Amino acid sequence: MADRVKILIVEDEFMIAEDIAMRLDDFGYEVVDNVSTAKQALDIIENSSVDLALLDINISGPVDGIQLASVIQEKFNIPFIYLTSLASKAVVERAQKTLPSAFLLKPFNDRQVQIAIDMALNNFEKKAVASTAQETNDPIKNEPMVVFKGSLFLKKDSHFERLNFDDVLYLEAASNYTSVVTKKGRYVYSTILKYFEEKLPGDKFVRIHRSYIVNLDSVTGFEGGYLFVNDVHIPISKKRKDSLFNILNTM
Repeated sequence: MADRVKILIVEDEFMIAEDIAMRLDDFGYEVVDNVSTAKQALDIIENSSVDLALLDINISGPVDGIQLASVIQEKFNIPFIYLTSLASKAVVERAQKTLPSAFLLKPFNDRQVQIAIDMALNNFEKKAVASTAQETNDPIKNEPMVVFKGSLFLKKDSHFERLNFDDVLYLEAASNYTSVVTKKGRYVYSTILKYFEEKLPGDKFVRIHRSYIVNLDSVTGFEGGYLFVNDVHIPISKKRKDSLFNILNTM
């Protein structure tokens, strides 16, 4: 089974930290820990597997979130996102110098959190790919997905993971990147949704919205202009609604 993306939360306001942790769990991420100081955060990163850190700028202790980010940037190869309330221009400029993957301005909603994390992982992947682009002439290694003998092979780090078509729930586009949401986790690529649409079998994966492709076998219900995939409500565009329900009626 593919590992879930592991996220560390560094936030000294307990209620906010707990709220973020619950959101991340709902999204399918793994919360490695929830700490309030830079020292605790560095101990966790030193001794655990962490894929992404969410850093409150104004944390407790002698080292603030920006100073912590500088250490993470220098010693560890992981992306980070700043959490902040309204900050002064000077603080924002200081924070930007550490090259964060994104900023989340409190209070935030589910969509903002998900987009910030997807962008962070996507941008980090792009940097990793760029740094190794000259190491191979194999075109397959630059593909995010390969379809072969009834299975999907999805790129994860430097290797491909094999999944059955039934493991894929839906695909979601945002700007020029796509999230492939599976039973085993979320894969994020700097590739437009049309690339995946052209490779996936059309009798199983249907584009129901400019931002969504759904595995019809994963649909658990529908109401009005939405399909349900477990607890996720996915919108159906008006121009695709009739053709979609024609397909569902023949299944």
